[in-house]
Amino acid sequence: MKLFVCQACKNILYFENRSCGRCGHQLAFMPERQILSALELADEGFRTLADGQAGRFFCANAEHDACNWLLEAGESTGFCRACRHNGTIPNLSDPAQLAGWRELEVAKHRLFYSLLRWKLPVKTRTDDPEHGLIFNFLADDPALQQKVLTGHDNGLITIALAEADDFERERRRLEMGEPYRTLLGHFRHEVGHYFWDVLVRDAGRLDDCRAVFGDDTLDYGEALKRHYDQGAPPDWQQNFVSAYATTHPWEDFAETWAHYLHIVDTLEMASEFGIEVNPPADQIGGLTTRVTFDPYVADDFDTIVNAWLPFTFAMNSVARAMGTRELYPFILTPPVIGKLGFIHNLVRQGASEASALVPEQQEMQPQDEQQQEEVGAA
Repeated sequence: MKLFVCQACKNILYFENRSCGRCGHQLAFMPERQILSALELADEGFRTLADGQAGRFFCANAEHDACNWLLEAGESTGFCRACRHNGTIPNLSDPAQLAGWRELEVAKHRLFYSLLRWKLPVKTRTDDPEHGLIFNFLADDPALQQKVLTGHDNGLITIALAEADDFERERRRLEMGEPYRTLLGHFRHEVGHYFWDVLVRDAGRLDDCRAVFGDDTLDYGEALKRHYDQGAPPDWQQNFVSAYATTHPWEDFAETWAHYLHIVDTLEMASEFGIEVNPPADQIGGLTTRVTFDPYVADDFDTIVNAWLPFTFAMNSVARAMGTRELYPFILTPPVIGKLGFIHNLVRQGASEASALVPEQQEMQPQDEQQQEEVGAA
């Protein structure tokens, strides 16, 4: 993630800021440029201070304080590049569900920042009615005693609204023995399944992927049952990034995909701050690094991992000094790094192929007519 600066007063901003705390200008994200721009009212719509362009409008979800992205130039109504992938949203007349949905949207928009940076091929259900990427944000139904499970099915990603509750998410993390559980982690993991479909299965890379992650034709239902009955193998950390990754090659891919997004986006922020790790006690140089590159365009994955390992050791040490959980409580062994390298190459190949096929798809994609549907237990 980049650092954003207010064009009006040079104040440093967060990605989710709706207004500048210093000068008061309203702010909006311009997805075609990946810029958070200060705005001024124009005769029609807004004028962006980032490029002086007038006639820009907010996504329809800005009405609910759930989105700060602008529509495409020339569009005055509808949903932005991230929100056009929404299918079902919670019951917005319920304040608790509205608040939870806003939290989900924060994570979803951070996911789409990464997808836009790489210009990965992402289709809506209007583009591809059977396989397009769509999100359903669903609340549990106490009357029917039904609990929503987060998951992916052929481009349809379901996110349980209950995960937006910090207490409930922490309860589930502890119950499942997980070192890390966040909304952003859910989004990154589930979209990994979507890109397995797009960049592996549909792109003719099954054999290459199976050579790294294993045979995905193994019965998924049986594998899932075995995992929850028996748990992960005792030596799982030697070859997998998480215990859940041991369940099935599909889950190994999705977990590794999510970690790749964690690593790249976090390193971009570290680079924006010019972070340098150079402990005097490091006699062999293994904990020394300067994060001064853009990991989103790095050709060599070694560059990324050689910065990530010292950076996370330093950040984990700082977290321990604060008495909190580690920023990155995972071990990257050589086999896991090999899997991350496969994802790195896959992302770069997929982005390159998408740009070659449709050079202007990120700049000229028409506004999706798909509408959100509100549902949810009151």
